[in-house]
Amino acid sequence: CKSLDELKQALANFEGCPLRYTAKNLVFADGNPQARIMLIGEAPGRDEDLQGLPFVGRAGQLLDRMLAAIGLDRTSVYIINTLPWRPPGNRTPTPEEMELCLPFLNRQVELVAPKLVMTLGGPAMQTVFKTTSGIIKMRGKWQDVTIGAHAVPALPTLHPAYLLRNPPAKQQAWRDLLSFKQRVDELGLA
Repeated sequence: CKSLDELKQALANFEGCPLRYTAKNLVFADGNPQARIMLIGEAPGRDEDLQGLPFVGRAGQLLDRMLAAIGLDRTSVYIINTLPWRPPGNRTPTPEEMELCLPFLNRQVELVAPKLVMTLGGPAMQTVFKTTSGIIKMRGKWQDVTIGAHAVPALPTLHPAYLLRNPPAKQQAWRDLLSFKQRVDELGLA
């Protein structure tokens, strides 16, 4: 695929992932595809599945507030998920599902070519950082990663849905956001 539109169409036609048959909508992306900042989440939830956009439910509202706190919004970032379809009952995606959709994630990152990436939650972090480590151990630690053929600095942080369930963890996420903001400012991306 040579463009995001072509990639979205290829995903819409892809029959190799069983999740597409239980989901209501393909959730491709939101935000600005010209942005140099990419956020990568795990998989769509119920609200995202209904609207066809990532991070639109309660977790998405918290994400919007988190971005605003560091001077960003959906016009200055590009938001995707590791999986474009909602797993039934919002369960954690299986390794097989992640592997089936990985080439699409890789190509989406290659096409957008972000200068910075932030992963949201454990499964997204494990996929992007190619690790089995847990998010609590990895969060807040910058690493250079290669996604597809695109090398980029990336920072893992806690998923907004986790923060809604565990408000004390917001302190850790805030430290991660401040670190991300510092890198955004250093690179002149905001």
